[in-house]
Amino acid sequence: MERKKLDIGLYGFTGCNGDQLVIVHSEDKLLDFFGAANIKSFSLAKSDNDESALDIAFIEGSIANREQAEHVKHIRERSRMLVAIGSCAVYGGIQSMHVKPSWEERFKKVYGNNKLDVRTPTPSLPVGEVVKVDFSLPGCPIDADQFFYVFGQLLRGQTPAMPDYPVCAECRWKENECLLLKGIFCVGPVTAGGCQAVCPSHNLPCLGCWGPVKEGNADSHIALLKEKGYSLEAIQNRMGMHAGAGIPESVKKLLGA
Repeated sequence: MERKKLDIGLYGFTGCNGDQLVIVHSEDKLLDFFGAANIKSFSLAKSDNDESALDIAFIEGSIANREQAEHVKHIRERSRMLVAIGSCAVYGGIQSMHVKPSWEERFKKVYGNNKLDVRTPTPSLPVGEVVKVDFSLPGCPIDADQFFYVFGQLLRGQTPAMPDYPVCAECRWKENECLLLKGIFCVGPVTAGGCQAVCPSHNLPCLGCWGPVKEGNADSHIALLKEKGYSLEAIQNRMGMHAGAGIPESVKKLLGA
């Protein structure tokens, strides 16, 4: 018996739209993608979008104002499952990184005392801070093959298995020379794998854009970076860059964030 096609929606909030563009630019898979489900909403790829009930909603971008918070709540109410895609949606992204001065001070420096009528700005938050998220796919942007794997598994009613190892594992598999041993500031040991170690493979340090790896030994890595002469402020800025508001509480305490 033919399986009923699921109703799917893709939405973008505060971010660069890079995750949705990864899907759009996967020309060899796009027809199969649209054929495998009823794509009810995907503004970057179609114009006839609607606000009907969904089996799965994919959300890109962080929530950066009250209007977006209300919108994502509405999407959550009419969706059986909600999936956060990309590091902005999962962790808050660069726009929610831990930096000084405070968000209020930085906002006022840019906009002064001007009142914004169209939107009511708030500090950027991961989607999971506003509504329940059923599954998360990090990346900056997401990996196309990983997205279509997750998409296919969810269509079958299965829970995708995501990498539970750090970027360092992928470096080992590619036989890359460890950048830390060369004195280069890299956060691969505490960053989730899934990117295929693309930056270290080009002799560039990992910046942590896939977010924190589960069970990562942040305490040990921070101590190692200090031993190599990096300041706490530099470590805090690097490790909090992509994790943003989603950085684990344990790491916040270690960094004094």
